[in-house]
Amino acid sequence: MVCKKDGHELVTRKAAFAFGILLSFSSSAFALNPALDVNQHAHTAWRIRDGFSTGNISSIAQTPDGYLWLATEFGLLRFDGIRAVPWQPSAAEQLPSDHIRSLLAARDGTLWVGTLKGLASWKDGKLALYPKLAEMSVDTLLEDQDGSIWAGGFAVPVGRLCAIRKDRTECYGEDGTLGTWVECLFEDTRRSIWAATAAGLWRWTPGPAKLYPMPSPIQGGPQTLIGGDRRSMLVATDAGIEEFADGSTEAYLLPGIGRQIRANKLFRDRNGALWIGSTRGGGLAHVHERKTHLFSKSNGLSGDTVLSFFEDREGSIRFRTSTVVTHSANEGLSNGSAGPILADRDGSVWISTTAALDRWKNGQITTYDGKDGKLNGDIPNALFQDSRGRVSAATSREFGYLDSIRFASLTDIPGGAVRGIVEDVGGNLWIANQSDGLIRLSPQGQVQVNRWDKFGRKDFAIALAADPLRGGVWLGFHNGGVFHFDGGEIRGSYTTGDGLGMGFVGHVRVDGDGTVWAATQGGLSRLKNGRVATLTSKNGLPCDSVGWSIQDNEHFFWLNMPCGLVRVERFDVDEWADAAEKDSHTTHRVQTTVFDSSDGLRAQGTVSGYAPPVTRSRDGKLWFTTSEGASVVDPSHLPFNRLPPPVHVEQITADHEIHDVAAAAIRTLPPLTRDL
Repeated sequence: MVCKKDGHELVTRKAAFAFGILLSFSSSAFALNPALDVNQHAHTAWRIRDGFSTGNISSIAQTPDGYLWLATEFGLLRFDGIRAVPWQPSAAEQLPSDHIRSLLAARDGTLWVGTLKGLASWKDGKLALYPKLAEMSVDTLLEDQDGSIWAGGFAVPVGRLCAIRKDRTECYGEDGTLGTWVECLFEDTRRSIWAATAAGLWRWTPGPAKLYPMPSPIQGGPQTLIGGDRRSMLVATDAGIEEFADGSTEAYLLPGIGRQIRANKLFRDRNGALWIGSTRGGGLAHVHERKTHLFSKSNGLSGDTVLSFFEDREGSIRFRTSTVVTHSANEGLSNGSAGPILADRDGSVWISTTAALDRWKNGQITTYDGKDGKLNGDIPNALFQDSRGRVSAATSREFGYLDSIRFASLTDIPGGAVRGIVEDVGGNLWIANQSDGLIRLSPQGQVQVNRWDKFGRKDFAIALAADPLRGGVWLGFHNGGVFHFDGGEIRGSYTTGDGLGMGFVGHVRVDGDGTVWAATQGGLSRLKNGRVATLTSKNGLPCDSVGWSIQDNEHFFWLNMPCGLVRVERFDVDEWADAAEKDSHTTHRVQTTVFDSSDGLRAQGTVSGYAPPVTRSRDGKLWFTTSEGASVVDPSHLPFNRLPPPVHVEQITADHEIHDVAAAAIRTLPPLTRDL
């Protein structure tokens, strides 16, 4: 396994092996946000049960053509991000062993392959073997700043350290000075080569080699030695992590936690963050800016034993900065199950969970659990901020205002399951109460109740929006249908017969120009000038059901759907709308971007019944609640990978004859070739 001072990739192991990709973007894209806990970033796992190759992956390298190379005990795999295929040189050549122990992609494009029985290198279609390392288990490889290749491992009965400089190979340790193994190599900022061995920590160059015994045995295996802060080094030992500097060692305590951790893998990424793979199935620790975050299978890691780290050329540990970041109980939320969410004009965000009312502001969460009397012992199921800046809240028993975080109840307004609160242009508050009906509260405090049967309904409205142009409110019903209600009268109603999407209407919003958007089980419906058109999978959406919709500050549409969080270009929506004006059944297709679990999305497409389910904060971020917490996406900083993928032709088939381009030069096809 590679022990490098700038590299990253994480491989984990559990009963069913998982090749985990935990992505972090470098300065060429987006760096990991150190303010976030590591489990708020996204990762993807390739598993045996998903058809990935069997075997533990002990090392990873990436060659200039973009391929990832994976070392397993059953051979060398070439991975293009989708398929992992076994690799072998040409029929006349053979690796020293199929048990691959270490890999290194050198700066000149050479792939170095350390096996259980020797070392090989592969470049320009040619395989080279190194007789002086024959029968040696090559467990670690390093390219120093001068381009020399260093190889460490063991050969019965002692450990060996070898240096390959151009055409000359020198090996050391035959006299037993290195102990039984050499498992990790590291070059520090002063260009000294260090080796973690069974005998202790060796400084090999420059000058005479010198041994520094360690207070506890160094952990066997690669990636046990890395650079520490300033000029120190961190060494993984049987007793825990030791910090080594100027010939002395002391226990390394995790910042912010203040305790030791037993580790078998250490890694320093290009942003300076420290990654620690713990032993005994403890998962992963991430240390950055004096903060330590722990990540394990219990909160989303694909496995609890870390086998190796690697950083690809796109800057990934393959921990990726999530498009969608979730704040859960791990980050201080009172409970992982969140309900209504409201962006306050002061920049804070109110999040009501099943346990308390939380207020997020500048990364800090304050919790009001109702036990202090501020919420009268109950939790809001609906929130709203009116034009005067007052935050109103409905609980299962009462309706009132949060005044300096104290709940002032309005006895004339019933509590219960409130599905929405809005304010119309006249300053009236409208409250959709599941049991009592649509309630209007005037600025003078007058209360008017409109029972649901007034709308000819046996169900109730679960979506509510004020109309800024026509006045009154729009209602979306549980069993389908949208109504416009104003002045005590129904001003308009729309059903599937008019083109409305089928099923429940989970969310309604009204644009500044009066266009009504209804999120339905059958698609996103648009109501304008008495005409209804519904955007569905036939028009380019990845699926049909829409939980809610919202526009960001750049007017892109965001849809919460069972197939993911979907972003639709506003230009495409406008073109579709223009086509719908001419024909409500238009087949015009829109372009979408879908964000799913690999982008950090914890739960998808649910209709919560809480209001509001989504909100836009003062800084333009979109906040929404899920069954696992409060999620946020920043539309102005989406971590798209802008690096173009390398293009590599692997195979050509001409007139049913297969030509392997990887193994031979591009061929000249014969005349009259008909099938390519």
